[in-house]
Amino acid sequence: MARMFGTDGVRGIANEELTNQIAYRLGQAAVVFLGKTIVVGKDTRLSGDMLEAAMVAGIESAGGTALLAGVIPTPAVALLVRKLAAAGGAVISASHNPPEYNGIKLFDAKGFKLPDAVEDRIEEFVRAGGLEATEEGAPTGSDLGFTVQLNDATEIYIMHAVDSVRDQGLSFEGLTVAIDTGHGASSETSPEALRRLGADVHVINDEYDGFDINVDCGSTHLDPIRQLVSECKADIGIAHDGDADRVMLVSPSGVEIDGDIIEAVCALDMKERGCLAHETAVTTVMCNLGFVHAMRDAGIHVVQTKVGDRYVLEEMRQHGYSIGGEQSGHMILLEHNSTGDGLMTAVQFIAAVKRSGRTFEEAANVMQRFPQELINVRVQDKSAAMADAAVQEAVHAAEEALGDDGRVLLRPSGTEPVVRVMVEAKDADAAKQHAEAIAATIRS
Repeated sequence: MARMFGTDGVRGIANEELTNQIAYRLGQAAVVFLGKTIVVGKDTRLSGDMLEAAMVAGIESAGGTALLAGVIPTPAVALLVRKLAAAGGAVISASHNPPEYNGIKLFDAKGFKLPDAVEDRIEEFVRAGGLEATEEGAPTGSDLGFTVQLNDATEIYIMHAVDSVRDQGLSFEGLTVAIDTGHGASSETSPEALRRLGADVHVINDEYDGFDINVDCGSTHLDPIRQLVSECKADIGIAHDGDADRVMLVSPSGVEIDGDIIEAVCALDMKERGCLAHETAVTTVMCNLGFVHAMRDAGIHVVQTKVGDRYVLEEMRQHGYSIGGEQSGHMILLEHNSTGDGLMTAVQFIAAVKRSGRTFEEAANVMQRFPQELINVRVQDKSAAMADAAVQEAVHAAEEALGDDGRVLLRPSGTEPVVRVMVEAKDADAAKQHAEAIAATIRS
């Protein structure tokens, strides 16, 4: 049986894989394993209301209090948990996934995602049938819980981002900013925060019908934001995914500013200000080699983890690092929030560029992006393919040839019978040549 929790909560097609029964029992589990008061937020998906109702019923049936934040970004729920001293938080969202999907992710009392061990205990509770299947049973009468509507939830989150910039003595007066909110949860918060900081803001995809979230827009489809940047002659373009825990940026000329570049700019700025803990930046094994070289040249150590922002965060918390991120635009700035925060990342990036005196176009050139070649090879046995002597020899030969000017990454897919071959090199032809050679060895 597949594990219920993935790298970012429980996800699936709403009302088919992620059912009301699961949401109800996860609501109960939130109270049983986290505590009595749970902040609940959601993105703009049509199924959000249905799953919210089921989850809140579960919270109340376990004797808990549901604090309803409404449509709001995922990082705002993590913030509200801390600000309101709640026992935990729940976000009903499938992030960047298509509209028919939904998900539920949980936060502890400090706004952090739950460790695997706690998720495993929750999964066991849900599969066993929830409170109704326990010896004690579910509470009744005056022991039942209730719901409280949070009327200032978005305001708290907006001002958290605004104050983080104002506290640095900065404003965004004179800047023209373009934003694509992806028909998602940031439709109110990000544009308003940028306006309060003084920017001239132009927004697209800030309305929603419940079934347009992430569709040909947002952080995974940058053409709309590129067009808006060009039309309004913006200094910078900002694109969020559905729950706004990530961000991708676009320069005035349309150059993509991904998570690697964003982290490089922010890490260099933090080092300059003396607030880069242990002179270290955390990223994943999928980061571009150009990021590693740029950080090395600046005297910044790079730690790489498995793919997934939860693994980045675990490394940061274990060793006291202050910045970590992924190429996809998940950025964790622990000084400001306990999870990936697209709005906070965007405003801190803009602040860093303003301090540097450079243009956003110049900032996008902070690192030389190495060409990457990625080939997915279907196999019968991923472990056997990865361990095969001939495959290991092919990888070693490529690494020897590339030296310090490239790297090879062999990684099994977590969901498919596929081995991913990724090669980076200063020369695109070399990357392609070595990747194809390794892929051919795997196939044979």
